[in-house]
Amino acid sequence: MSFHLVVGHGPAGAATARLLAGQGQEVRVATRSGAPAHQPVEGVEHLAVDASDPAALALAARGATAIHGCAAPPLPQWTTHWPALASSLCAAAEESGAVLVMLGNLYGYGPLPDPDRPMTEDLPLAATGPKGRVRAAAWEQARALHEAGRIRAVEVRASDFFGPGVTDGGHLASRVLPGLLKGRSVAVLGDPDAPHSWTYLPDVARALAEVAGDERAWGRAWHVPTAPAVPVRVMVERLAAEAGTAPVTVRRLSPALLAAAGLFSPLLRELRETRYQFDRPFVMDSTAYETAFTVRATPLAEQVEATVAWWRERLSTP
Repeated sequence: MSFHLVVGHGPAGAATARLLAGQGQEVRVATRSGAPAHQPVEGVEHLAVDASDPAALALAARGATAIHGCAAPPLPQWTTHWPALASSLCAAAEESGAVLVMLGNLYGYGPLPDPDRPMTEDLPLAATGPKGRVRAAAWEQARALHEAGRIRAVEVRASDFFGPGVTDGGHLASRVLPGLLKGRSVAVLGDPDAPHSWTYLPDVARALAEVAGDERAWGRAWHVPTAPAVPVRVMVERLAAEAGTAPVTVRRLSPALLAAAGLFSPLLRELRETRYQFDRPFVMDSTAYETAFTVRATPLAEQVEATVAWWRERLSTP
């Protein structure tokens, strides 16, 4: 029996595995530990695999219909670890014949010359920073192999994750909601009034599942259907209103304070390359995907309601 192999069990990998299992698919999840990072899901098998080891990953992918590449190294290790992971994913796809579905982001575009221009998939991957270049190179490698007829590959690109299950400290909800639920003020990166695209995590999973089974999608990149861009301040206001703690003060973190904190925090040092995403408009256009396929962005009101409910339950659990 064929199955879907999900590589990585962070928020996106977990959501994708859960969705595929709910659709009646056989699902296997490959992580270093082989243990679920979240509550076990019926129909999902966990395997201990070093995804950067081509032989090990190819063995795990044998018989797979699709390989969903949802793993990512810690941000400070991107330049040293992404090349091996990308090569391993491609090798496993070639040996197994499975469709390689890569989860990507918007780093590869780099800062646009015109920040008011929405990002579309036809933009060149012109990033100049190391993290943007390494992400762009991962997709270019897969696309070259696809064009050579050696693998079948597609990349699905998302903006900053938002929604239930997103617990990484670099994201909006996890950075602000614990304090916001208590009515505390919120400190944010960059300009709180600059338009910003937030991609809802369940929509990421739905897009990954959809393109895996539709050959019209293969051979190129697509943007996950994403609701219209909303500034951080507006998102905080909507979250606070849903949580019943409005009004909440939103203030900008001092650039000088961030620079000083970066002396002690590797993560904050790495974020310097992508600060432009919060200092100016950062808007993603998903029209191409929505024209071709069926997944649509979840309405923002539903996103906010589900996210606040999830965080309230999480914070109330001993």
